[in-house]
Amino acid sequence: MTRQAIQLGWLPRVRIAQTSAEGYGQIYVGTINWLLMIATVSLTLFFGKSDNLAAAYGIAVSLTMLMTSALLFIAMREIWGWNRFASGAIAGAFLCIDTSFFVANLTKIADGGYVPLLLASLIYGIMWIWHSGSTAVVQTLTERGVSVKEFLGSVVSRKIPRVSGTAVFLTRTLSETPPVMVWHVLHNRALHELLVVLTVVSESVPWIENSKRLSLVEIEPNFWRATARYGFMERPNIPEVLGHAFEQGCPLQIDDVVYYIGHETVLGREDGKGLPHWVTVVFAWMERNSVHVTDFFRLPGDGVVEIGRQIAI
Repeated sequence: MTRQAIQLGWLPRVRIAQTSAEGYGQIYVGTINWLLMIATVSLTLFFGKSDNLAAAYGIAVSLTMLMTSALLFIAMREIWGWNRFASGAIAGAFLCIDTSFFVANLTKIADGGYVPLLLASLIYGIMWIWHSGSTAVVQTLTERGVSVKEFLGSVVSRKIPRVSGTAVFLTRTLSETPPVMVWHVLHNRALHELLVVLTVVSESVPWIENSKRLSLVEIEPNFWRATARYGFMERPNIPEVLGHAFEQGCPLQIDDVVYYIGHETVLGREDGKGLPHWVTVVFAWMERNSVHVTDFFRLPGDGVVEIGRQIAI
């Protein structure tokens, strides 16, 4: 579930070790395992006796059953295509039963039932902060976007030298010129002959067919926009997917590629129109401590150029 939440943009990137070549789900997430150990030991010492632990267990199980019944209604409507009456009748029956269990367990909140509620609120808060911060960063970068035609026109008018080779610019924006490309030309005053702008998209499905994995469109001569799609059960591998670019007409040689990524230092907006200050602080801390993009996308360490810039959200 941690890997799926990361793929869908609801948790920061953490290091995940694949412990089996046969079972995809056999993974080790060190950060999560240590947090679970600390939480388990702390709860054991804090509760002191099993009666209080049983109260917490009752709240957790009954609320899980209640949420499962609500998700059952969504599954019957969205996945199975059932009509509203049949879905509501079946899910409603389960909801009535589960609600009675949950209401009965509310009397145990003061005896220890508040613990799973606090833990759930904490986890949801972390997910909400990360998702809100990531969305705000994308919106900020998009607002400052420069059209491809305007950018290439400035490259010609300023007589920016073009060097041989291929440059792949990873970006979160789905249109316009990626900010990291603009920063690169601004500071290095040079540009590769073949340009590929790559956006990695995580879909709300577990797997993506290989035929639909990579899409390439040549916007301008030698300027390609690529989109790599992955399911939430898959781990992105950028060099591998770009190895199929030639099949779609892009003259990209994977052995002659330099990857450019942006490293944003997140700050709060001075005009007070951005996210709350405490949300920005927590998001910036999570951003600094998340796994580096190079490792997450399996980029070659000796073929990556990182360009930093401050982003106010």
